[in-house]
Amino acid sequence: MSGRAVLRLSFPLVDTASLLSLPFLQDDLARLEPELRDAVSSGDQFLDEVTTHLIAAGGKRLRPCLALAAATGGRRPATADELQGAVAVELVHLASLYHDDVMDEALVRRNVESVNARFGNLVAIVAGDFLLARSAEIAASLGTEIAGLLANTLGLLCQGQVTEVRAAYSAERTEAEYLQTIEGKTAALMSTSCRIGAITGGLPRPEVEVLTDFGRCFGVLFQLRDDILDVVATDEELGKPAGQDLAEGIYTLPVLLALADPDTGPELRPLLGAPLDQPERDKARAIVAGSTAIDETVAAGHRFVEQALAAAHSLSEPSLGRALADLARSLLEGLPVSR
Repeated sequence: MSGRAVLRLSFPLVDTASLLSLPFLQDDLARLEPELRDAVSSGDQFLDEVTTHLIAAGGKRLRPCLALAAATGGRRPATADELQGAVAVELVHLASLYHDDVMDEALVRRNVESVNARFGNLVAIVAGDFLLARSAEIAASLGTEIAGLLANTLGLLCQGQVTEVRAAYSAERTEAEYLQTIEGKTAALMSTSCRIGAITGGLPRPEVEVLTDFGRCFGVLFQLRDDILDVVATDEELGKPAGQDLAEGIYTLPVLLALADPDTGPELRPLLGAPLDQPERDKARAIVAGSTAIDETVAAGHRFVEQALAAAHSLSEPSLGRALADLARSLLEGLPVSR
Protein backbone atom coordinates (compact mmCIF):
# COMPACT_ATOMS: atom_id res chain seq x y z
CA MET A 1 0.00 0.00 0.00
CA SER A 2 1.26 3.50 -0.83
CA GLY A 3 2.46 5.60 2.06
CA ARG A 4 1.34 8.78 0.29
CA ALA A 5 0.21 11.38 2.84
CA VAL A 6 -3.14 13.06 2.36
CA LEU A 7 -4.22 16.43 3.72
CA ARG A 8 -7.58 15.89 5.39
CA LEU A 9 -9.98 18.80 5.29
CA SER A 10 -13.51 19.40 6.51
CA PHE A 11 -16.31 18.34 4.17
CA PRO A 12 -19.28 20.71 4.39
CA LEU A 13 -22.56 20.18 2.60
CA VAL A 14 -22.64 21.37 -1.00
CA ASP A 15 -22.39 25.14 -0.80
CA THR A 16 -25.36 26.75 -2.59
CA ALA A 17 -24.34 30.27 -1.49
CA SER A 18 -23.68 31.33 -5.08
CA LEU A 19 -27.26 30.51 -6.08
CA LEU A 20 -28.74 31.90 -2.89
CA SER A 21 -27.00 35.19 -3.61
CA LEU A 22 -29.34 35.64 -6.57
CA PRO A 23 -32.14 38.08 -5.70
CA PHE A 24 -35.45 36.46 -4.70
CA LEU A 25 -34.10 32.90 -4.57
CA GLN A 26 -33.91 32.61 -0.78
CA ASP A 27 -37.45 33.92 -0.51
CA ASP A 28 -38.60 31.45 -3.16
CA LEU A 29 -37.04 28.55 -1.24
CA ALA A 30 -38.83 29.71 1.91
CA ARG A 31 -42.09 29.70 -0.08
CA LEU A 32 -41.25 26.18 -1.27
CA GLU A 33 -41.34 24.57 2.20
CA PRO A 34 -45.09 24.87 2.84
CA GLU A 35 -45.71 23.88 -0.79
CA LEU A 36 -43.76 20.67 -0.19
CA ARG A 37 -45.79 19.83 2.90
CA ASP A 38 -49.07 20.64 1.18
CA ALA A 39 -48.11 18.43 -1.77
CA VAL A 40 -47.76 15.33 0.44
CA SER A 41 -50.69 16.03 2.73
CA SER A 42 -53.22 13.20 2.53
CA GLY A 43 -55.40 13.85 5.57
CA ASP A 44 -54.20 10.60 7.10
CA GLN A 45 -52.20 11.47 10.21
CA PHE A 46 -49.88 8.45 10.03
CA LEU A 47 -49.17 8.74 6.30
CA ASP A 48 -48.54 12.46 6.67
CA GLU A 49 -46.03 11.74 9.44
CA VAL A 50 -44.20 9.28 7.20
CA THR A 51 -44.20 11.44 4.06
CA THR A 52 -43.00 14.57 5.89
CA HIS A 53 -40.30 12.74 7.88
CA LEU A 54 -37.40 13.73 5.63
CA ILE A 55 -38.95 17.06 4.69
CA ALA A 56 -38.86 17.97 8.38
CA ALA A 57 -35.24 16.78 8.61
CA GLY A 58 -34.24 19.56 6.23
CA GLY A 59 -31.72 19.13 3.46
CA LYS A 60 -30.00 21.26 0.85
CA ARG A 61 -33.06 21.48 -1.45
CA LEU A 62 -30.46 21.43 -4.20
CA ARG A 63 -32.75 20.24 -6.99
CA PRO A 64 -35.49 22.81 -6.29
CA CYS A 65 -32.77 25.44 -6.03
CA LEU A 66 -31.55 24.54 -9.51
CA ALA A 67 -35.10 24.52 -10.87
CA LEU A 68 -35.97 27.92 -9.41
CA ALA A 69 -32.66 29.49 -10.45
CA ALA A 70 -33.13 28.20 -14.00
CA ALA A 71 -36.72 29.48 -14.08
CA THR A 72 -36.16 33.01 -12.82
CA GLY A 73 -32.42 33.68 -12.90
CA GLY A 74 -33.08 35.49 -9.65
CA ARG A 75 -34.61 38.37 -11.60
CA ARG A 76 -38.08 38.07 -10.04
CA PRO A 77 -40.10 35.97 -7.60
CA ALA A 78 -41.08 32.52 -8.84
CA THR A 79 -44.59 31.99 -10.19
CA ALA A 80 -46.93 29.33 -8.82
CA ASP A 81 -46.08 26.98 -11.72
CA GLU A 82 -42.33 27.47 -11.22
CA LEU A 83 -42.68 26.62 -7.52
CA GLN A 84 -44.71 23.54 -8.38
CA GLY A 85 -42.06 22.38 -10.84
CA ALA A 86 -39.49 22.67 -8.04
CA VAL A 87 -41.77 20.71 -5.71
CA ALA A 88 -42.17 17.95 -8.30
CA VAL A 89 -38.42 17.34 -8.64
CA GLU A 90 -37.86 17.40 -4.88
CA LEU A 91 -40.60 14.81 -4.35
CA VAL A 92 -38.90 12.50 -6.84
CA HIS A 93 -35.64 12.97 -4.97
CA LEU A 94 -37.27 12.25 -1.60
CA ALA A 95 -38.97 9.15 -2.99
CA SER A 96 -35.61 7.88 -4.26
CA LEU A 97 -34.16 8.32 -0.75
CA TYR A 98 -37.01 6.32 0.79
CA HIS A 99 -36.44 3.50 -1.68
CA ASP A 100 -32.63 3.64 -1.55
CA ASP A 101 -32.64 3.35 2.24
CA VAL A 102 -34.79 0.22 2.04
CA MET A 103 -32.41 -1.34 -0.49
CA ASP A 104 -29.36 -0.34 1.56
CA GLU A 105 -30.96 -1.24 4.91
CA ALA A 106 -29.84 2.21 6.03
CA LEU A 107 -30.53 3.33 9.58
CA VAL A 108 -29.69 7.04 9.31
CA ARG A 109 -30.50 9.71 6.77
CA ARG A 110 -29.81 13.44 7.25
CA ASN A 111 -28.68 12.69 10.80
CA VAL A 112 -32.10 11.32 11.77
CA GLU A 113 -33.57 7.83 11.67
CA SER A 114 -34.24 6.70 8.12
CA VAL A 115 -37.88 6.17 7.23
CA ASN A 116 -37.45 2.41 6.96
CA ALA A 117 -35.70 2.23 10.33
CA ARG A 118 -38.48 4.16 12.01
CA PHE A 119 -41.56 2.87 10.22
CA GLY A 120 -40.43 -0.37 8.54
CA ASN A 121 -39.56 -1.32 4.98
CA LEU A 122 -43.11 -1.86 3.72
CA VAL A 123 -44.29 1.54 4.89
CA ALA A 124 -41.17 3.21 3.46
CA ILE A 125 -41.70 1.60 0.05
CA VAL A 126 -45.37 2.55 -0.16
CA ALA A 127 -44.68 6.06 1.12
CA GLY A 128 -42.00 6.49 -1.54
CA ASP A 129 -44.53 5.38 -4.15
CA PHE A 130 -46.99 7.92 -2.74
CA LEU A 131 -44.41 10.70 -3.17
CA LEU A 132 -43.85 9.65 -6.79
CA ALA A 133 -47.60 9.69 -7.40
CA ARG A 134 -47.86 13.21 -5.99
CA SER A 135 -44.96 14.31 -8.16
CA ALA A 136 -46.60 12.83 -11.27
CA GLU A 137 -49.86 14.60 -10.42
CA ILE A 138 -48.07 17.94 -10.17
CA ALA A 139 -46.16 17.32 -13.40
CA ALA A 140 -49.41 16.54 -15.22
CA SER A 141 -50.87 19.84 -14.03
CA LEU A 142 -47.90 21.64 -15.61
CA GLY A 143 -48.47 20.19 -19.07
CA THR A 144 -47.71 17.16 -21.19
CA GLU A 145 -44.08 18.10 -21.86
CA ILE A 146 -43.17 18.23 -18.20
CA ALA A 147 -45.24 15.12 -17.41
CA GLY A 148 -43.41 13.22 -20.14
CA LEU A 149 -40.05 14.58 -19.05
CA LEU A 150 -40.55 13.52 -15.45
CA ALA A 151 -41.79 10.07 -16.50
CA ASN A 152 -38.70 9.60 -18.68
CA THR A 153 -36.49 10.70 -15.80
CA LEU A 154 -38.07 8.13 -13.49
CA GLY A 155 -37.25 5.49 -16.08
CA LEU A 156 -33.62 6.63 -16.19
CA LEU A 157 -33.40 6.58 -12.40
CA CYS A 158 -34.70 3.02 -12.32
CA GLN A 159 -32.40 1.95 -15.15
CA GLY A 160 -29.40 3.43 -13.33
CA GLN A 161 -30.38 1.67 -10.13
CA VAL A 162 -30.76 -1.67 -11.89
CA THR A 163 -27.35 -1.41 -13.54
CA GLU A 164 -25.83 -0.61 -10.15
CA VAL A 165 -27.53 -3.61 -8.53
CA ARG A 166 -26.32 -5.88 -11.35
CA ALA A 167 -22.75 -4.65 -10.84
CA ALA A 168 -22.80 -5.23 -7.07
CA TYR A 169 -19.63 -6.88 -5.72
CA SER A 170 -18.07 -6.94 -9.20
CA ALA A 171 -14.44 -5.86 -9.15
CA GLU A 172 -14.56 -6.06 -12.95
CA ARG A 173 -16.91 -3.09 -13.24
CA THR A 174 -15.49 -0.60 -15.76
CA GLU A 175 -15.22 3.16 -15.55
CA ALA A 176 -17.57 3.44 -18.54
CA GLU A 177 -20.18 1.31 -16.78
CA TYR A 178 -19.83 3.42 -13.65
CA LEU A 179 -20.35 6.66 -15.59
CA GLN A 180 -23.35 5.22 -17.42
CA THR A 181 -24.92 4.32 -14.08
CA ILE A 182 -24.48 7.74 -12.50
CA GLU A 183 -25.73 9.49 -15.64
CA GLY A 184 -29.03 7.76 -14.93
CA LYS A 185 -29.07 7.45 -11.17
CA THR A 186 -27.91 10.96 -10.24
CA ALA A 187 -27.34 13.23 -13.24
CA ALA A 188 -30.76 12.59 -14.82
CA LEU A 189 -32.70 14.28 -12.01
CA MET A 190 -30.25 17.20 -11.75
CA SER A 191 -30.58 17.73 -15.49
CA THR A 192 -34.37 17.47 -15.30
CA SER A 193 -34.48 19.96 -12.43
CA CYS A 194 -32.75 22.55 -14.58
CA ARG A 195 -34.89 21.68 -17.61
CA ILE A 196 -38.21 21.85 -15.78
CA GLY A 197 -37.21 25.20 -14.33
CA ALA A 198 -36.26 26.52 -17.75
CA ILE A 199 -39.52 25.29 -19.31
CA THR A 200 -41.79 26.64 -16.58
CA GLY A 201 -39.83 29.91 -16.75
CA GLY A 202 -40.61 30.20 -20.47
CA LEU A 203 -36.96 30.40 -21.56
CA PRO A 204 -36.01 30.18 -25.25
CA ARG A 205 -35.25 26.64 -26.40
CA PRO A 206 -31.50 27.18 -26.81
CA GLU A 207 -31.35 28.28 -23.15
CA VAL A 208 -33.41 25.26 -22.10
CA GLU A 209 -30.88 22.96 -23.77
CA VAL A 210 -27.89 24.74 -22.24
CA LEU A 211 -29.36 24.54 -18.74
CA THR A 212 -30.21 20.88 -19.30
CA ASP A 213 -26.58 20.17 -20.23
CA PHE A 214 -25.34 22.10 -17.20
CA GLY A 215 -27.56 19.97 -14.96
CA ARG A 216 -26.17 16.77 -16.46
CA CYS A 217 -22.55 17.81 -15.89
CA PHE A 218 -23.36 19.07 -12.42
CA GLY A 219 -25.09 15.78 -11.56
CA VAL A 220 -22.05 13.73 -12.57
CA LEU A 221 -19.83 16.06 -10.54
CA PHE A 222 -22.12 15.75 -7.54
CA GLN A 223 -21.90 11.95 -7.64
CA LEU A 224 -18.13 11.95 -8.07
CA ARG A 225 -17.85 14.15 -4.99
CA ASP A 226 -20.23 11.92 -3.06
CA ASP A 227 -18.21 8.85 -3.99
CA ILE A 228 -14.97 10.48 -2.85
CA LEU A 229 -16.55 11.46 0.46
CA ASP A 230 -17.79 7.91 1.02
CA VAL A 231 -14.12 6.95 1.16
CA VAL A 232 -12.55 9.87 3.03
CA ALA A 233 -15.23 11.51 5.20
CA THR A 234 -16.57 10.56 8.62
CA ASP A 235 -20.04 9.41 9.61
CA GLU A 236 -20.70 12.81 11.19
CA GLU A 237 -19.63 14.71 8.09
CA LEU A 238 -21.82 12.58 5.85
CA GLY A 239 -24.86 12.24 8.13
CA LYS A 240 -24.79 8.50 7.34
CA PRO A 241 -22.26 5.64 7.73
CA ALA A 242 -19.06 6.26 5.79
CA GLY A 243 -17.86 3.47 3.51
CA GLN A 244 -21.39 2.20 3.02
CA ASP A 245 -20.99 1.78 -0.73
CA LEU A 246 -17.82 -0.26 -0.28
CA ALA A 247 -19.47 -2.45 2.34
CA GLU A 248 -22.44 -3.13 0.07
CA GLY A 249 -20.43 -3.93 -3.05
CA ILE A 250 -21.03 -0.63 -4.86
CA TYR A 251 -17.58 -0.10 -6.34
CA THR A 252 -17.37 3.55 -7.36
CA LEU A 253 -14.74 5.31 -9.43
CA PRO A 254 -12.24 5.79 -6.57
CA VAL A 255 -12.44 2.07 -5.81
CA LEU A 256 -12.09 1.06 -9.46
CA LEU A 257 -9.06 3.34 -9.86
CA ALA A 258 -7.47 1.98 -6.67
CA LEU A 259 -7.95 -1.54 -8.05
CA ALA A 260 -6.13 -0.50 -11.21
CA ASP A 261 -3.24 0.98 -9.20
CA PRO A 262 -0.39 -1.60 -9.16
CA ASP A 263 0.61 -0.43 -5.67
CA THR A 264 -2.80 -0.85 -4.04
CA GLY A 265 -4.80 -3.17 -6.31
CA PRO A 266 -3.26 -6.43 -5.04
CA GLU A 267 -4.00 -5.45 -1.43
CA LEU A 268 -7.53 -4.19 -2.11
CA ARG A 269 -8.84 -6.90 -4.44
CA PRO A 270 -8.95 -9.74 -1.85
CA LEU A 271 -11.22 -7.61 0.35
CA LEU A 272 -13.82 -7.15 -2.37
CA GLY A 273 -16.48 -9.41 -3.79
CA ALA A 274 -18.50 -9.88 -0.59
CA PRO A 275 -20.06 -7.74 2.18
CA LEU A 276 -17.53 -6.12 4.52
CA ASP A 277 -17.65 -5.94 8.28
CA GLN A 278 -16.43 -2.77 9.99
CA PRO A 279 -12.70 -3.66 10.25
CA GLU A 280 -12.60 -4.75 6.60
CA ARG A 281 -14.52 -1.65 5.57
CA ASP A 282 -12.05 0.59 7.39
CA LYS A 283 -9.10 -1.22 5.84
CA ALA A 284 -10.53 -0.96 2.32
CA ARG A 285 -11.26 2.74 2.77
CA ALA A 286 -7.71 3.34 3.99
CA ILE A 287 -6.26 1.54 0.98
CA VAL A 288 -8.35 3.56 -1.48
CA ALA A 289 -7.63 6.84 0.34
CA GLY A 290 -3.90 6.10 0.31
CA SER A 291 -3.77 5.35 -3.40
CA THR A 292 -3.71 7.74 -6.35
CA ALA A 293 -7.44 7.11 -6.87
CA ILE A 294 -8.71 10.20 -5.07
CA ASP A 295 -6.46 12.50 -7.11
CA GLU A 296 -7.53 10.73 -10.30
CA THR A 297 -11.21 11.00 -9.42
CA VAL A 298 -10.81 14.71 -8.69
CA ALA A 299 -9.10 15.07 -12.07
CA ALA A 300 -12.05 13.33 -13.72
CA GLY A 301 -14.32 15.77 -11.90
CA HIS A 302 -12.39 18.73 -13.30
CA ARG A 303 -13.25 17.59 -16.82
CA PHE A 304 -16.94 17.84 -15.97
CA VAL A 305 -16.36 21.19 -14.26
CA GLU A 306 -15.01 22.53 -17.54
CA GLN A 307 -18.08 21.28 -19.41
CA ALA A 308 -20.39 22.79 -16.78
CA LEU A 309 -18.55 26.12 -16.97
CA ALA A 310 -18.85 26.19 -20.76
CA ALA A 311 -22.62 25.73 -20.45
CA ALA A 312 -22.98 28.28 -17.64
CA HIS A 313 -20.96 30.96 -19.42
CA SER A 314 -23.03 30.62 -22.59
CA LEU A 315 -26.25 31.66 -20.82
CA SER A 316 -27.70 35.03 -21.75
CA GLU A 317 -28.18 36.01 -18.09
CA PRO A 318 -24.65 36.74 -16.77
CA SER A 319 -25.55 36.66 -13.07
CA LEU A 320 -27.14 33.22 -13.41
CA GLY A 321 -24.16 31.96 -15.40
CA ARG A 322 -21.73 33.16 -12.74
CA ALA A 323 -23.78 31.62 -9.94
CA LEU A 324 -24.01 28.25 -11.69
CA ALA A 325 -20.29 28.33 -12.55
CA ASP A 326 -19.40 29.03 -8.91
CA LEU A 327 -21.69 26.20 -7.80
CA ALA A 328 -20.00 23.73 -10.16
CA ARG A 329 -16.53 24.79 -9.02
CA SER A 330 -17.49 24.46 -5.37
CA LEU A 331 -18.13 20.73 -5.65
CA LEU A 332 -14.43 19.94 -5.84
CA GLU A 333 -13.40 22.42 -3.16
CA GLY A 334 -12.41 21.02 0.23
CA LEU A 335 -11.66 17.55 -1.10
CA PRO A 336 -8.43 15.86 0.04
CA VAL A 337 -5.26 16.78 -1.81
CA SER A 338 -1.85 15.13 -1.94
CA ARG A 339 0.93 16.66 0.06
